[in-house]
Amino acid sequence: MTVEKTPIQDLVIISPNVFNDDRGYFFEAYNKAKFNENGIMYNFIQDNQSFSTKGVIRGLHLQINPFAQAKLVRVLQGEILDVAVDLRKNSPTYGQHFSVVLSAENKKQLMVPHGFAHGFSVLSETASVLYKVDQLYDKESERGIRYDDPTLAIDWKVESSKVIVSEKDIILPGFDAIDWEF
Repeated sequence: MTVEKTPIQDLVIISPNVFNDDRGYFFEAYNKAKFNENGIMYNFIQDNQSFSTKGVIRGLHLQINPFAQAKLVRVLQGEILDVAVDLRKNSPTYGQHFSVVLSAENKKQLMVPHGFAHGFSVLSETASVLYKVDQLYDKESERGIRYDDPTLAIDWKVESSKVIVSEKDIILPGFDAIDWEF
């Protein structure tokens, strides 16, 4: 596997070594020892999976301390634009976001550490997304930021008339209204 640094410290893209032959392909999606060798030291305890249609935007979601979650995100079917926003107040990239296309075809994964809001938009007709987390869901710790916040100005690569967002996500506060920190 290769680990590619992004412009935001601790946020990395992981590409597996894929072995192709006449039957198809094989790769290790997760190997704790290899992750640890590359400085990725999380104890993942749960896998979550979602299925969405084209134009769906899920996010931006997070949990605050002490239930903050690190996420290892990958796509089983389809293609998404995966987005992470740095919410670590002491970080030089506080308030900045990074996005990467994850797909079943490219097999890339995004490692989103604690202190980030996370979301994705579906670029293909449908997409199945799987992500590992290192902390269980805690409703009282759940927070989020509106996907269309003008301060963040994220280009989700979806026409505004085709965006599909949950009622829960549409009422999230803007970036300037957040009152939590990591």
